[in-house]
Amino acid sequence: MTTITTGPGPRLEEITPANFQAAIGIRVRPDQEFAVSPVVKSLAEAYVHPGTAWPRLIVDEDRPVGFLMAFFDIDWNLDGTVVRSGLWRLNIAADQQGRGYGRFAVESVAAEIRRRGGKELYVTWHEGPSGPAGFYAGLGFRPNGELSEGETVGVLELP
Repeated sequence: MTTITTGPGPRLEEITPANFQAAIGIRVRPDQEFAVSPVVKSLAEAYVHPGTAWPRLIVDEDRPVGFLMAFFDIDWNLDGTVVRSGLWRLNIAADQQGRGYGRFAVESVAAEIRRRGGKELYVTWHEGPSGPAGFYAGLGFRPNGELSEGETVGVLELP
């Protein structure tokens, strides 16, 4: 099992048979369910996109606190003209929100994109009062004027 650590605090773990149940048990607040798919759907998508999807459980000490799934080098327009990497899914457990785990997740994906030579991190989000637009704006993402499947596309420049 590969574990990514950044010192004391949260870490990322690959999804394995040992932590699968913990991963699919991650639930966001009910008012946020419209904005993010359940972890089990993300894992199914990761299964059919093995070279692109990067699913990880976010763990703090021994507690699963969230789930993220990044994507790397996807053909954004399905025609070879635009290749992007970014954050595909972010599910922070309802009772763990507001503790910095979302920021940790975004920073972890940014670090992996940089490691792979990328200079931008993309994300999409549903608009709405319980949506994540404010969260992403607070981290420096800016809408780029595009929509993807009805969601706002945001980009974060990686120095």
